[in-house]
Amino acid sequence: MLRLGATLLAVVLLLSCGHFLFGPRAYGFEEHAALAVWNWRTSGAEEIWHEGFVPLEDMSAIPPKALKRIQQDEEFGWVVAGPLPTPPAEAQVRWDDGSTMRVPVIEPRKAMMALSPWSEEETFPDDRAYHLTGATFTTMRLKTVRGMATVPAWRLYFSDLPEPIDQVAVDQKALGTVEGVIGRHSSDGEITDFELLGEHTLLVSYEYGRCPGRQGPNVYIRIREESDVVVLGVDIPDRFTGFCLGVGATGKGIIRLDEPLADRVLLEAGGRLPLLCRRAPNVCRWSGL
Repeated sequence: MLRLGATLLAVVLLLSCGHFLFGPRAYGFEEHAALAVWNWRTSGAEEIWHEGFVPLEDMSAIPPKALKRIQQDEEFGWVVAGPLPTPPAEAQVRWDDGSTMRVPVIEPRKAMMALSPWSEEETFPDDRAYHLTGATFTTMRLKTVRGMATVPAWRLYFSDLPEPIDQVAVDQKALGTVEGVIGRHSSDGEITDFELLGEHTLLVSYEYGRCPGRQGPNVYIRIREESDVVVLGVDIPDRFTGFCLGVGATGKGIIRLDEPLADRVLLEAGGRLPLLCRRAPNVCRWSGL
């Protein structure tokens, strides 16, 4: 069902940064929402979400002393400096409800690079790099979309860090990710976050572009409810239709659902991805990207 969201709450706040070049919209909310639902059901994303490995937490467990050292250092690289074990071909993810899943495993070097903000082609002086000298195959606890799980991990040992770092060893790229099968999409207005106020009520945050020096357009939160998903989006019917260099604007509003949200997935109409992807990027993408 399509309908306007109720009571917009927050006065739109202009941001000091974030520029957009925009013009007439190619699609309205209805078209974006229909595409979001179709993509979710036909791309394989729905199966990955409900039956696959979808983490809700950081894939790294960095102890306090090591984290403090990393935060103090600037522009340090990550390099292999010792022999590393060969990974098993597969390992097992075990959820607390007893369900299991066989998963491919990455090698320790790739686990190390998942920690690094740099590409493997970058080079660093020897005194400005963390040196990986060893690794042990182990497990770690991780919150996922399907609940808490015990997952395969590498414990990575560095000669220049005071404590080892645990990194999830699941090869998400080989398994497939939600963003990988749906792709990346954008629209001229986006839902950015939500808060569940009640089983039927959501507080929704959104952002969009507007032309400076012009009166701000009316912004409406739109919703489409399905049995398996709820699609949210913003509609800006009276936006200026010429081209201009815009600034970012944000707002909030309350919407009410016809049915309880329950375990339905919240999708953003323009981006077509679950809203949880914005809170935790690892939910939808491979952590090595």
